[in-house]
Amino acid sequence: MTKHRIYSISVASVYPHYVAKAEKKGRTKAEVDEIICWLTGHSRQSLDDQLAEKTNFEDFFAQAPRMNPSRSLIAGVICGVRVEDIQETTMREIRYLDKLIDELAKGKAMEKILRK
Repeated sequence: MTKHRIYSISVASVYPHYVAKAEKKGRTKAEVDEIICWLTGHSRQSLDDQLAEKTNFEDFFAQAPRMNPSRSLIAGVICGVRVEDIQETTMREIRYLDKLIDELAKGKAMEKILRK
């Protein structure tokens, strides 16, 4: 089985799209960063380092300092697929991130997005 193309794409190449999506809806880059750091355990500095190094999605999630255990509470549909039904780990992590950014763009409160 071949890996999905998204695995080899750098997070840095998609990151501006996350920020643009959020800003178009009145949210901020800082909120996008907070979501990514919450999900992966990265600090703002280590996130910036990963973006500068153009780390691909597969390595970004594999090398994350500490994936948030509360991410299992993320549920719903993204790109027509239920995130909780995705079996492949890396793809599920990517879709978790997509879902969180969607929630941000839809105006959901940060407390709810971060499952507090």
